Amino acid sequence: MAKPAITQTPQSGPWDWNLPEIFIRRCREKGAATKVSDSSGMKLSGNDLLLRTLVLRRIFEREVLKPDERYVGVLLPPTVPGAVANFALGLSGRIAVNLNYTVSEAIINQCIEQAGIKNIITSRKVMEKLGIKPAANLIHLEDMKEHATIGDKLACGMMAKFLPRMFVSRSLGLNRLKSEDPLTVIFTSGSTGAPKGVPLSLLNVASNIQGFDQFIGVKGSDNFLGILPFFHSFGFTVTLWGAMTLPSSACYHFNPLEPRQIGKLVEANKSTVVLATPTFLRTYLRRIEPEQFKSVEVVVVGAEKMPLSLADAFEQKFGVRPTEGYGTTELSPVASVNVPPSRAKTADKNAGCRDGSVGKPIPGVSARVVSLDDGKQLDTNVSGMIQVTGPNVMAGYLKQPELSAKVIHDSWYETGDVGYIDDDGFLFITGRQSRFSKIGGEMVPHIQIEEAIMTVLGESEDDLCVGVTSVSDEKKGERLIVLHKAIGKSPSEILKELSAMGLPNLFLPSEDSFILVDAIPILGTGKLDLRGLQQMAKDKTGGTL
Repeated sequence: MAKPAITQTPQSGPWDWNLPEIFIRRCREKGAATKVSDSSGMKLSGNDLLLRTLVLRRIFEREVLKPDERYVGVLLPPTVPGAVANFALGLSGRIAVNLNYTVSEAIINQCIEQAGIKNIITSRKVMEKLGIKPAANLIHLEDMKEHATIGDKLACGMMAKFLPRMFVSRSLGLNRLKSEDPLTVIFTSGSTGAPKGVPLSLLNVASNIQGFDQFIGVKGSDNFLGILPFFHSFGFTVTLWGAMTLPSSACYHFNPLEPRQIGKLVEANKSTVVLATPTFLRTYLRRIEPEQFKSVEVVVVGAEKMPLSLADAFEQKFGVRPTEGYGTTELSPVASVNVPPSRAKTADKNAGCRDGSVGKPIPGVSARVVSLDDGKQLDTNVSGMIQVTGPNVMAGYLKQPELSAKVIHDSWYETGDVGYIDDDGFLFITGRQSRFSKIGGEMVPHIQIEEAIMTVLGESEDDLCVGVTSVSDEKKGERLIVLHKAIGKSPSEILKELSAMGLPNLFLPSEDSFILVDAIPILGTGKLDLRGLQQMAKDKTGGTL
């Protein structure tokens, strides 16, 4: 008998949502031991991190920010100063908006306008490298040192080490915070349209961190590798606030595609938890030595589907198998994750992990699958639209109630991703609604074709070499386009093998739809740049065929 396609994991208790208070507690618990470091050599103990955060907060409040200023921009890479700036804003009750420095100045200014940002926390070095002029006042961290008085250091030193936490919380106004208060606004990458502001509340982020922790079991000896930018929801939630409000520590590097520096950083800090994307893992496979990753126990990837061949190759080289998780910015971002065997809490080490899936929902979260046609709930093992509900679901897009109403229905968030739930409650992603072409009245999935081509090519360790998109076609409505880097087989050979694999004729691109390019466009977050991919196809074909 078929079962309804819904899967959920109960939470073990109420969420401890006041993250600024938890941050203070964790810094004090860490004491003189290292809490955070980065590839520049900067290293702070728990005591020093809290002291610097409190001093910077005090300066922001006195010298920089107006009392009614809620949204504050941050243009800093994942580094110790970038982390301190975020915590200082969090402890002042402000809403940190980490801006995506990998997009154009025009898109950054769209985000600034949407959030009403007046001030951006940055540094001269960062701005010189970016070469942009955001439409807001720039506050350089280097200048803040001049404003720190002896009184600031003495008062904050007392708060950091000696005064009761309850007193510190009240003096900072943290006791007046509410669970629904926004902690941040994360702007979507714009891979499928204009950036949308996603406010994430204290409860959104805290429940995500604590749900993730209940699955992974974070220890005081754990060190998170922080290579995901803070404008990425995974980086903000897990490697920034997560690593600092759990017993763990973290080390940061500003560029996830610099494997040599990352290998050295992991080795020096004995990092145990690596959060990345499959695109990043491919570069690590080629350029990081096994000895450098000897301490790594947990590797969780997201943002794009991980080929099993990549997981096999990574495990063979480094002795740890990457597992997949799933989420979206609107979900704070984690919805589900496979439990790494090294952190399994059952005798069967693989019970919480299933290859090819993105795991089960984290505690407190539920997922279901509904029909793409009529929205009715489907049975297990039947593909449809994935919907998610739980404390991680955003309240709605920033200042866009109509858009929010389109994706949130009775507390269920419509992800736009297509997949199914198996009989054991594991979630599988089979495609994205926006990554389909309608050809001859049928929905044709780009991801399935991409994966099939990569299988034919034997792609596993190389950089992403194929991207499937579509352009308008007068006869069929749309036509599939395969953008590819230099590959070892001709289009006719690939098509023969795709046909032999059983792909329907409708899923087979024509030979002249294979187009050689220098590189497949990738976003700074490690995702395939869907807009860039489609624009490249239009440029190469003239827009229509």
